[in-house]
Amino acid sequence: MIDEKLAKSILEAALLVANRPLTLDHLQGLFGEQEQLSRKTIRTLLATMTEECNERGIELVEVASGYRFQVKSDLTPWIKRLTHKTAPRCSRAMLETLVLIAYRQPITRSEIEQIRGVSVSSTIIQNLVDYQWIRVLAYRDTPGKPALYGTTRAFLDHFNLKNLDELPKLTELRAMEDLPENLFLVEEQAIHQVLDEQE
Repeated sequence: MIDEKLAKSILEAALLVANRPLTLDHLQGLFGEQEQLSRKTIRTLLATMTEECNERGIELVEVASGYRFQVKSDLTPWIKRLTHKTAPRCSRAMLETLVLIAYRQPITRSEIEQIRGVSVSSTIIQNLVDYQWIRVLAYRDTPGKPALYGTTRAFLDHFNLKNLDELPKLTELRAMEDLPENLFLVEEQAIHQVLDEQE
């Protein structure tokens, strides 16, 4: 059996050098047959590592694709100075579209337009696809075979979510200043109509 301190060091090193989140299977695969750790033991070690990060500039978080180290959000303004890479900019229209896809998936472009009351630019959909935040889940079996959009693991990872159940409630979103009130006013009327048509 491998020493707990060494096992923690191995897990930490793997998470630091990985350029993506690592699942429990990935982390378990780091150890050979002689030193094999159970998933429960790995979870316990990860929980300890999470607590140890409380006084550090990084945190260990679990997202949809696994575990990763990341900079604590309150330190982001300083860390951004290290890189010229900018985060994707979301226009109001793109944000509204993303919110509707996240909360009402699977959803077609025409349903999004019906709820928003305006047409959705192809550029908005393409940008969300390029950011790997949405993807085509299937095609509806109706004339024109419209694409049904849904979110991706990359979307969940970007917004630090393990699954869609962790999305803020719509009542919390209503309080956000950067979302237009009419998104929710229209939703109460139109969203039921769209969902009724799907049944």
